[in-house]
Amino acid sequence: MNEFDPDDVGVKNGNIFGFPVSLEDAEIVIIPIPWDLTASYRKGTSDAPQKILDASTQLDFFHPGKHNAYEIKVYMTAVSEDMLSINQKMKPASVEYIEFLESGGELKEDSKHSLFLEAANEAQENITQALYEKSKELISDGRIPAVLGGEHSVPLGLIKALGDHYESFGILQIDAHADLRESYEGFDQSHASIFNNVLKNVEQVESLVQLGIRDLSKTEFEVIENDARITTFFDWEIKKDQFKGKFWGEQIAEIISELPQCVYISFDIDGLNPGLCPNTGTPVPGGLRMEEIQYLLERIIASGRTIIGFDLCEVGSADEWDAIVGARVLWELVVATHLSAKQK
Repeated sequence: MNEFDPDDVGVKNGNIFGFPVSLEDAEIVIIPIPWDLTASYRKGTSDAPQKILDASTQLDFFHPGKHNAYEIKVYMTAVSEDMLSINQKMKPASVEYIEFLESGGELKEDSKHSLFLEAANEAQENITQALYEKSKELISDGRIPAVLGGEHSVPLGLIKALGDHYESFGILQIDAHADLRESYEGFDQSHASIFNNVLKNVEQVESLVQLGIRDLSKTEFEVIENDARITTFFDWEIKKDQFKGKFWGEQIAEIISELPQCVYISFDIDGLNPGLCPNTGTPVPGGLRMEEIQYLLERIIASGRTIIGFDLCEVGSADEWDAIVGARVLWELVVATHLSAKQK
């Protein structure tokens, strides 16, 4: 590995953060998935992996939790031009299809919308299978896999691969939305149904701990109430307790107590206050501050738990601000994952 000077100009060498790390040397491997076909409000997150990569060299790499954090061996694989091209080609039909549904349209067999939906579901399944196979390969090589979306539907293949490797693990979902809908808008793998799919298809997930949820349907609320695997810390409850004088540190202790030893972190950027992510697909008022996330990750590490993988999704691409915040969240996830692995 070449020398890296954290005080010098960031060099765009094709790798995340400009770190001189190869795939062969990496301990953490980030797989970008430039896909937002099922996004139901605003498109654009398919461009986020490249935008975050471009912004990542503008960070400074001092980290209070890790001396010489810039030495972490993290590598990001190339953004797939083929996947991005397929997404872009199908996007106009996706927009038209969703507008059709929102206007009260009903699907008919062999209609252009039915044919689009069939093609979209097939494309999504292909992405999931490819990610599953790549993730299994990385895990078998002793590397920690991560996904950079794209919309929040994309990490399913990675979570399935972790299910093959671990007898049990938990998921910490940081999100504005519950994402427990079933086949939303006809998409088998919608961004709004990722955890419905996870809980149905990955039996090794023993617990889903949701943090920051503040926008959900009645049916999703009923799923939360009736599935013992799900523990949800609603944003309105977090804020209400804080207004009554409860400290964030106390709340974190309650959150962490619901997590098993092995933890996967699924981070939808809209879990943050929308001032930090204004161009995400479906922004929602409320949410978490960056400092709260940093302290949460610090306490997870201090608890001795192991982060076995993560994803970061739903970062908007219409403004550089979103990419800068996305790159900083990604950096915090990388450092936390590295620190937790070194405790084993």
